[in-house]
Amino acid sequence: MKRRFHTLDVFTETRLQGNPLAVVLDSAGLGDAEMQAIAREFNLAETVFVFPSRNPVNSAAVRIFTPTGELSFAGHPTVGTAVLLAHLEASDHMRGPGGVRIVLEEKIGDVAVDVSARPGRAARGEFSLPVLPEPIDWSPDVPMVARALGLDPLDLGFGAHSLSAWSAGVPFMFVPVRGLDVLGVARIADAAAWKQALTLNGRGAAYLYTRETTREDTHVRARRLSHGTGVTEDPATGSAVAAFAGLAVAFERPEPGLHQLVIEQGIEMGRPSEIVLDLDVAPGGALVGARIGGAAVLVSEGMLL
Repeated sequence: MKRRFHTLDVFTETRLQGNPLAVVLDSAGLGDAEMQAIAREFNLAETVFVFPSRNPVNSAAVRIFTPTGELSFAGHPTVGTAVLLAHLEASDHMRGPGGVRIVLEEKIGDVAVDVSARPGRAARGEFSLPVLPEPIDWSPDVPMVARALGLDPLDLGFGAHSLSAWSAGVPFMFVPVRGLDVLGVARIADAAAWKQALTLNGRGAAYLYTRETTREDTHVRARRLSHGTGVTEDPATGSAVAAFAGLAVAFERPEPGLHQLVIEQGIEMGRPSEIVLDLDVAPGGALVGARIGGAAVLVSEGMLL
């Protein structure tokens, strides 16, 4: 059976930047092994498979695969798939006031994405986190983490920020670094040290970040590195930014109200990306809501034979 697919670049307004995504339509009848093999064939950070929704009021059911396994949730597949479905099925509505809402049934739960077209610019998707971030118990070995990343232990941490682990559906270990010079030279320098110091519950994804940025209108610069997942570095990681919402509130202790952070990623890879994170902080300092937004552009379409 032939199946349509599209590729998009997500968290960017420019083709061949941001995080590439493959979306396979007409996925009914595909088994787990077939989807995994197709994801390996595309060899992108994630490939999405679109199925008819279980609830008729929703837009579609989706499953998200990396080259090595399935995810319950991921940010750039959520935004990219919603933008694609809006283009294909509701293009007139997305140009109207308020755009169109695309509801995706993901393994983590239903995720509602508001998609809007903007004259002369790429379409934009924005969604509320399906679950709020929670801290994960982790006692980091700072010298070993530094060794794994090819850094000096004194390069890790800044201000109130120290190493921590959080999850908003996908777990990450967060490594604050003192500046862009450190962020730029970080790498997987010692695989054995990485396995010992940066593997949590069988996963080894680290999100490095600093307050120093390239642009004046961004607040955080980040990189996502991982070992043994098939994708060593990711140009834009929405699921990590979802978890980042928790540490941002925990370490920065913002005043009650709405706050926005713009995170730049992928610059070291030559695929600059921009992720917008909105935080809703209640009196008392608790995070009570967060939204992730970004643009997506269509790049290609084809047919799986």
